[in-house]
Amino acid sequence: MDVKQVARLAHLEISDAEVEMYTPQMAEIVKYVEQLNELETGDIEPMLGGLTAEGEGTSTIRDDVPAGSLGQDATLSQAPSAVSGHFQVPKVLA
Repeated sequence: MDVKQVARLAHLEISDAEVEMYTPQMAEIVKYVEQLNELETGDIEPMLGGLTAEGEGTSTIRDDVPAGSLGQDATLSQAPSAVSGHFQVPKVLA
């Protein structure tokens, strides 16, 4: 896993010291998540949200009718600040 690539995709600036610090941490996270591949899931029935018995029993207040999306331009026109096709939000990480 390339920490610089992840930071770039998240539009984060990252120093070389932070790369050194986060690389082993991310490797441990990936290693932990990869443990899921060791589980035997062949006998488990797949479940998808509302397709489960619990989901089918959930009452809804309206029919699920497909509709067109709002679109990027219309959505961003309502944003207080947009940059390069994305919402601009205050920085929350120091």
